[in-house]
Amino acid sequence: MLPKPQSSLQPNTYEYESQPLVKPTGFREYDARWLFEKEINLMGIQALGMGIGTLIHEMGVRPDIVTGHDFRGYSSSIKYALISGMMAAGMRVKDVGLSLSPMAYFGQFALDCPCVAMVTASHNDNGWTGVKMGANRPMTFGPDEMGRLRDIVLNGEFKTREGGSYTYVDGFRETYLADLTNRPKLKRKLKVVAACGNGTAGAFAPQVLEAIGCEVIPMDTNLDFTFPRYNPNPEDMKMLHAIAEKVRETGADVGLGFDGDGDRCGVVDNNGEEIFADKIGVMLARDLSKLHPNATFVVDVKSTGLFTTDPVLKAQGVKADYWKTGHSYIKRRVNELNALAGFEKSGHFFFNQPVGRGYDDGILTALAVCDMLDRNPDKSMADLYNDLPKTWGTPTMAPHCPDEVKYEVVDRVVKRFTEMKDKGEQVGGQAIDSLVTVNGVRVTTSDGTWGLVRASSNKPELVVVVESPVSEARMREMFHAVDSILRENKEVGAYNQTI
Repeated sequence: MLPKPQSSLQPNTYEYESQPLVKPTGFREYDARWLFEKEINLMGIQALGMGIGTLIHEMGVRPDIVTGHDFRGYSSSIKYALISGMMAAGMRVKDVGLSLSPMAYFGQFALDCPCVAMVTASHNDNGWTGVKMGANRPMTFGPDEMGRLRDIVLNGEFKTREGGSYTYVDGFRETYLADLTNRPKLKRKLKVVAACGNGTAGAFAPQVLEAIGCEVIPMDTNLDFTFPRYNPNPEDMKMLHAIAEKVRETGADVGLGFDGDGDRCGVVDNNGEEIFADKIGVMLARDLSKLHPNATFVVDVKSTGLFTTDPVLKAQGVKADYWKTGHSYIKRRVNELNALAGFEKSGHFFFNQPVGRGYDDGILTALAVCDMLDRNPDKSMADLYNDLPKTWGTPTMAPHCPDEVKYEVVDRVVKRFTEMKDKGEQVGGQAIDSLVTVNGVRVTTSDGTWGLVRASSNKPELVVVVESPVSEARMREMFHAVDSILRENKEVGAYNQTI
């Protein structure tokens, strides 16, 4: 049996090589993220694997689990440490090798495994590692499961069991690609930039787009775990700007950017304009609700207000449900409401039957964008974007805030805005119309301008988003008003990007 994990150990010591290191803050709301070697070591990963197996048996779920790893220099070794722990806890492991997160989720269906443990730090910078987990396809763990897993691991409540086994599933990449491409080809000839940021999607996305009939312009598709140009994150303006430049240079119809583990997709139109993912969600909702009238779409609280105000969506009977940000939350909500799809501003899109299986897959999102263009042969991507009512929005901005205090800071901000509303005080020169506090606080003023503050679920940061249907000036006023409230808290640091 492994020793009880320690919350801190000094590297390059006997203790570090003899005990599990697991920093408690690595257990996030719906997955796990640590700085490898600084916050977790390989014995800590093994302890995590034993914890996953213990929890799954405790839940009464059949112990068959799919695992895979993303393309980072250390992910393979982390996966094998995780596997050793899961096997010790009686899990029957099916290893699909180097993979995208959605390929592992697909494996739950194709290999008849209720459980998944995908080793990935997603779009986090190099040095980070993590695991996305689930035991009830297509959902992944939420706060309850993550809280119980944290307690099992940190308290050393592991239970070893007989029956653990390991199988490497050879050729599963081809099985996954065949599932995505077993469909009619596009009627419209599209020239598509496929940008992968040297992440894992480079081994998947270009081939799928070519197979459905696109002319593909590959961009940063060679796998390189140093990420030499930029971090593979389609919410990062550096990546979006690079895609936009390539679109303008090549005259492409659309630019598609994929994150490090392939579960998100960013879009640039044919004019080289970067379209934030929530607006892509509105465009796809317009397109899909023509085929499926009166559909329900789940959207996260960071997303545009157009899901409830757009006249086209209203005319097509669309119902929008604003919910908590996070792939686990949106997935569950889509399942609960039997929604047609769920959209996050971060680019996680969840297509339910008949479009998808309910999990987030960036390549499937790319296919949905191509299908939308195919169904509108007389319109460019820019035309479809310009058809939307105009709003002015910020990118997702993330001021630094330590993991240990970020939720407390958000609670203070929620309380502050609540008191302001109760007293009739204004924000950015406008009266407060409403507050949504399902996930941080989304404060909307009387002219429809809104600002969001919430805690990041996977990094030591807060999340800030602002949008105005009135003007860019109102958007900037709202941002400065929200930021001034944040600055009342000394723990809030510099932004990763700002307007």
